[in-house]
Amino acid sequence: MTQEIECYRGVVHPWLCDAMGHMTTRHYTAMFDDGSYHLLAELGFGPEMLARRQGFADVNLNMTMQAELAAGDLTVVSGRVIRIGGKSMVLGYSMRNRTTGDLAAELIATTVQFDLEARRAIEVLPVIRDTARRLFPEAEIAPGSAA
Repeated sequence: MTQEIECYRGVVHPWLCDAMGHMTTRHYTAMFDDGSYHLLAELGFGPEMLARRQGFADVNLNMTMQAELAAGDLTVVSGRVIRIGGKSMVLGYSMRNRTTGDLAAELIATTVQFDLEARRAIEVLPVIRDTARRLFPEAEIAPGSAA
């Protein structure tokens, strides 16, 4: 079993649903996005990095819908690190219906460590890499450069 950590809980409100009564794709994406901030915080991303103008940029998202969610359903998003390379990470998220346990959707995101001033990718910070190794021992994590 792949280690994951809970990174979001929510509820499907009626205004998040389409004319057919199902939560729309844009709101699946928003819940995954909210969860990404919590996962990144668990990895060590915090205000001090923003103060140094270091952040992240998603460069590829691949979402698979598994089961419909409707108004009133409770959701839980869990996340994990799949791989960390030099300047990017592949993060995986799963969204489940809290009541039934059914998998509703999965998202695989490629996220780049980013210099917010220079507007370019930078090496994944050592604190992120080290924390990922500890929290997700099964992840493929390349060694960082000797900075």
